Amino acid sequence: MDRLPRGRHGLSPEFVARNQRERLIAGLTQALYEVGYHETTVALIGQRAAVSKSDFYKHFESKDDCFVAAYDAAIERIREQVVTACEAAAGEGWADRVHAAIAALLDLFDEEPALASIALVEGLRAGRGVYDRYQAALESFVGILGTGTPPPQAGGGVPEATDEAVVGGIASLLSRRILGGEGERLSELFPEILEFTLASYMGAEEARRLVSAG
Repeated sequence: MDRLPRGRHGLSPEFVARNQRERLIAGLTQALYEVGYHETTVALIGQRAAVSKSDFYKHFESKDDCFVAAYDAAIERIREQVVTACEAAAGEGWADRVHAAIAALLDLFDEEPALASIALVEGLRAGRGVYDRYQAALESFVGILGTGTPPPQAGGGVPEATDEAVVGGIASLLSRRILGGEGERLSELFPEILEFTLASYMGAEEARRLVSAG
């Protein structure tokens, strides 16, 4: 997020306020990635955002208030990335849409590891209110995954909770990697995550064949 020019710039008060708010959200997200939730302070957020402490309190009541705004913004950014990838592959089959969505998700996380951290790690440390948001976010991705799934194989369909279990499993795997200091290389997990997802619906053999075929 670009800083505003010094001195008289002719920008509207509304633009300045919006710019400051967006920079504070970005500043908090970066501070969390650097030092974690408990060590992040209002002063550090302002420093990262180049916004004064007094101006911080014009936008947010507290660090927690800023965190909620940053968390919601992160989830929306991730959702937009995944939905856009699915829409670009709308003419393809379900497996191809899953391929596109997972690739887009991991590419975004590689480019912006701080975004992955706030969504998958720090959100679980910030109290019950944000944890509820985390669960709601997972549920929204469950709906995306479950759209257009392949017909049941001979012998019966997949369990009803499969969509939820797959999304939760992916989130858990990624969060463990971030906590282990591997948050900047999440795209390396692409074949593993894609095979796990496809196998849950299509069987291990077919999933392995599709992943091997690229």
